[in-house]
Amino acid sequence: MGWGPAGANTTTAGTPTPTLQVNFETSRIRFHVRSFFGSASRRSRGLRMSLEQRLIQLLATGISNGAIYALLGLGLVVVYSTTRIVNVAIGEFATFGALITVSLLAAGVPFPVAIPAALAAVMVLAAGVYRVALQPARQKSAGGLTLLIISIALHLALKGVALILWGTRSYTLPAFTPGTVRISLAVLQKQHLWILGLAALVMLALWLGFNYTVRGRALRASAVNPVGARLMGIPVMAMGGAAFALSAGLAALSGVMITPLSLATYDMGFMLGLKGFVGAVLAGLHNYPVTVLGCLFLGVVEAMAAGLLPSGYRDAVAFIMLIAVLLWRALPALRHGVLYSEEAVRE
Repeated sequence: MGWGPAGANTTTAGTPTPTLQVNFETSRIRFHVRSFFGSASRRSRGLRMSLEQRLIQLLATGISNGAIYALLGLGLVVVYSTTRIVNVAIGEFATFGALITVSLLAAGVPFPVAIPAALAAVMVLAAGVYRVALQPARQKSAGGLTLLIISIALHLALKGVALILWGTRSYTLPAFTPGTVRISLAVLQKQHLWILGLAALVMLALWLGFNYTVRGRALRASAVNPVGARLMGIPVMAMGGAAFALSAGLAALSGVMITPLSLATYDMGFMLGLKGFVGAVLAGLHNYPVTVLGCLFLGVVEAMAAGLLPSGYRDAVAFIMLIAVLLWRALPALRHGVLYSEEAVRE
């Protein structure tokens, strides 16, 4: 046995020994090991990128949904701060906004005309409902519980009317602008951008209207000090009707904007109204910026729950947050009540 000129370990017959074969196999094994760990690393990076992309997608969707809830929450705050009425029927006005738009499109009305026409119809309907059902009760100094019961009755009545007019079918609307757009790692439908843009414009218009217009200041005065506003000649009852119509217009707009991404049915309003109510309650039914932030937070948490947990948890998030917020708001009152009872016992 000796070494050949190429340095290979050979026998006298010139045939290679297994040593070269072993070295060759070893290099193959090393190559496969490196390939395996390299592909595993690439898979890990891909999985990490996929998770990051999914989270960004859910975050963007949650913010979009939160903007819808914010419009409803702002509508609730407008009505409650002016009339001390919890507008339980606000979700039904979202339903009517979407379904009236569907009917107008079916009748051949152009889309850009159908939307403002539907919003105007819903606002007129809301003003009429307030004038017939709620204003007489307020004029007779009805208590908050009575007004709440009337509001619940209106919710059920409007839901029944929607069932009669449109049945149990599901309807949809075309997107304001079809297609998708890529933002960072997220791929969003352009309808999401419409929702965010229109919601931001509406919130800005509300802020400008309440602070820099005569009617807006009159509405705020009616909310802050109804007696003083009445002494200054402001028709407080009429301001209540205006607040109700404005609230219904915001709700109808939210219904029209969300329908291209989902389906419109006669009973879609309850959950929409509930989610707006969660944000409004978080703000004590009087703080506009906190209402918007609360609704955006709810939208993000709901989207994360829907994307990372079974889909049935999505609507449960709103109920859980509502219970948590109500308990948090009730704790100071309960604490004062306990202290008052202890003092009464001592006396």
